[in-house]
Amino acid sequence: MIPYGRQDINQDDIDSVVNVLSSDFLTQGPQVPKFEKLVSEYCKSDYAVAVNSATSALHLACLALNLKKGDWLWTSPNSFVASSNCALYCGASVDFIDIDPLTYNICVEDLERKLIISEAENKLPKIIIPVHFAGQACNMKKIHSLSKKYGFKIIEDASHALGGSYLKKPIGSCQFSDITVFSFHPVKIITTGEGGMATTNNEELAKAMVMLRSHGISRDSNDMSQKPDGPWYYEQLALGFNYRMTDIHAALGVSQIKRLDEYIKMRHNIAKKYDDELKNCELKTPFRHKDSFSAFHLYVIRLRNSDNHLNVFNHLRNNGIGVNLHYMPIHIQPYYQKLGFKPSNFPEAMKYYKEAISLPMFPMLKSEKQQQVISSLIQAL
Repeated sequence: MIPYGRQDINQDDIDSVVNVLSSDFLTQGPQVPKFEKLVSEYCKSDYAVAVNSATSALHLACLALNLKKGDWLWTSPNSFVASSNCALYCGASVDFIDIDPLTYNICVEDLERKLIISEAENKLPKIIIPVHFAGQACNMKKIHSLSKKYGFKIIEDASHALGGSYLKKPIGSCQFSDITVFSFHPVKIITTGEGGMATTNNEELAKAMVMLRSHGISRDSNDMSQKPDGPWYYEQLALGFNYRMTDIHAALGVSQIKRLDEYIKMRHNIAKKYDDELKNCELKTPFRHKDSFSAFHLYVIRLRNSDNHLNVFNHLRNNGIGVNLHYMPIHIQPYYQKLGFKPSNFPEAMKYYKEAISLPMFPMLKSEKQQQVISSLIQAL
């Protein structure tokens, strides 16, 4: 089976992890801050906070921005459930903005219309999470301008987008947001096994996320309510979590990030071959916005005939092509339907869901294997 995505592990990665296993620190050692520094330098952000998953990073980002019961968070229905669950963890309420039919990201026209209505109803969101779907950035300049008018904070869910850029600046620079979140799951651009990162240019937000990732505990005497009893002294200042990344995971990230630009180049080469070979087929290939340089985490096609969707999907799977569908719209999940959402609430997301298929896309996808994917797809169509 050719998977839709997979990790690339080489000897340098193995050696990096083995070195940690032979060291004095398996966790809370030097590799985590080293990895954080490399990511912040790459993204051109002032701070980076490593955690054990992007889900944890989203949760911490919401907590650092003081999301709580009575607040609203809006995001895209075309994402993994973590993009909205993070609000529910904080006791807040969730709503969605339908997607743009070209980019499959948040539609900024729908966002603006919804903000006008919500302002009249006194139900404006505290936070909006734009999701850079498949690695292509949302229209962050417009979203940022709306945030200034309507007073919401912005967390970029860039789980797909490390290595991409927007208006020629790295995604993660937080030029138009408060916090950006990355994922290092094995199918993502680089991997730490499991892991995530939050970047920000705000010192207070970074400090809050660092404290909250480790039980809400601080060893900084400047934060304490009394003079320390001794060098062992620490204080719990908030209700935090054990969301720390281990040095084992960070060491893998330190090694992997050296190949990040190479990986992005390889993904673009694979995307170009798909574009060229599929341009005359009854499907839509991914749209590239001129303001964005995609990380190409995913290569998603949309069938022009939705009635053929299941047949094409099954044909590919039956021929050893591990296609997938990203994503089932969050609002049609049973849990969210219990919250009152209906499939008809976001028609563009539902239209996308009935037409989309994610083709194999990962740096080590060999040309002959990609040709097998293409031939099987053309046969299925």
